[in-house]
Amino acid sequence: MNDTICAIATKLGIGAISIIRVSGKDAIQKVNTIFKGKNLEKVESHTIHYGFIMRENEIIDEVLISVMKAPRTFTREDVVEINCHGGILTTQKVLERLLSIGIRLAEPGEFTKRAFLNGRIDLSQAEAIMELIESKNEKTRKIALSSLRGSTSQLVKEFREKLKMIIASIEVNIDYPEYHDIEQMTKDKLLILLNELTEKLEEIIIHSKNHQLLKNGIQTAIVGRPNVGKSSILNHFLEEEKAIVTSIAGTTRDIVEGEIQLGNLTLQMMDTAGIRDTNDVVEKIGVEKSKQLLKEASLVLYVLDRSNSMSEDEKKLLDTLNKDKTIIVLNKSDIPAKIMREDISFPHVVYTTTQTLEGLQELKQEILKMFEQEELEEEDQRIFLNTRQVHLAEKASELLEEVKKSLQKGIELDMISFDLKEILDTLGMITGDTYQDEILDTLFANFCVGK
Repeated sequence: MNDTICAIATKLGIGAISIIRVSGKDAIQKVNTIFKGKNLEKVESHTIHYGFIMRENEIIDEVLISVMKAPRTFTREDVVEINCHGGILTTQKVLERLLSIGIRLAEPGEFTKRAFLNGRIDLSQAEAIMELIESKNEKTRKIALSSLRGSTSQLVKEFREKLKMIIASIEVNIDYPEYHDIEQMTKDKLLILLNELTEKLEEIIIHSKNHQLLKNGIQTAIVGRPNVGKSSILNHFLEEEKAIVTSIAGTTRDIVEGEIQLGNLTLQMMDTAGIRDTNDVVEKIGVEKSKQLLKEASLVLYVLDRSNSMSEDEKKLLDTLNKDKTIIVLNKSDIPAKIMREDISFPHVVYTTTQTLEGLQELKQEILKMFEQEELEEEDQRIFLNTRQVHLAEKASELLEEVKKSLQKGIELDMISFDLKEILDTLGMITGDTYQDEILDTLFANFCVGK
């Protein structure tokens, strides 16, 4: 934390401008020693200055330098940003000059880590920065921005304040039993309060997991027996000939993957090997992969050839599928049908003809209908933003359930108070009110350099 650090803050490559960020107590003084222009140590904060980065009498680059003085900066340290010409060589030369005067190259996420350690942001806001950078659709971007502005922090704060009040009430009753004007915290009252907390926490965990689905992409498995049109559907969604399409059964022998954006949904689409009994060793491996993928997928497109009656294997597979996450695609609907709608007891059924692309737009709409549910549309964007936060929230919820069981077993309130403090600390780890150094090291190591 005492070092002055620097890093390239823009993507390295050919471009109009590159920005190199410097932060630390000596940032302004050190950069001033290699800058030909105004004396940066005497300029006003949050001002920009024209000049040159020098190596003795040699000009390295013509630059604009932004000077931002502590504490009104991202890291709450003095910060200098050097706007130099874009391009790999020029940017590297300016960076090398900074390193030559004793400024250290920043580690991944070190600027954000300093912002956290200096109290500029909490841990959930730090994570929101990377979530914002990595957003793939408008909805995840808005939620990340909301968290960066403190929505997750406020959510956790509210839970922790309620827990603190409960703990304080228990301890006052234990330490000062002679004060009769203090409201008595009974086991029944405590159970009501804990039920309210658990119910609210579980509700937000569900919303948070739905966000994870939006953010990480919905694993979508296209399954069915060979030659029913699975690869044609994949190719249409991806708008490229990703999978080979022939009239020969068993053409697809391995998983063919691709990613598409559908409204606010990211679909990780996987065309699987046709599921059937086969003696072909390679195809058999592909079939086993397909069956495994069925268990892991969040969305299954089960394609049936409507012009042929369902085989026994198809009927068996149909019985194993989760109706809430499966769309039955009745393909080849331009040919006289042998499979009727009444034969399918699933709520989501779409008719398609992959030869003419008929019905494929309706299939996309059905997918949107399945996943754009009310809980994903709510205006309240206060959720747990990533897997780490959700895991801690789930742990807190499990601990709350254990406390309620202890109450029902007759455990004394002074012992319950210790368990509630553990829940308080668990929730505190979401925002960094409580944390361990190794957790911080792991978390910020996943950030990009310069952020």
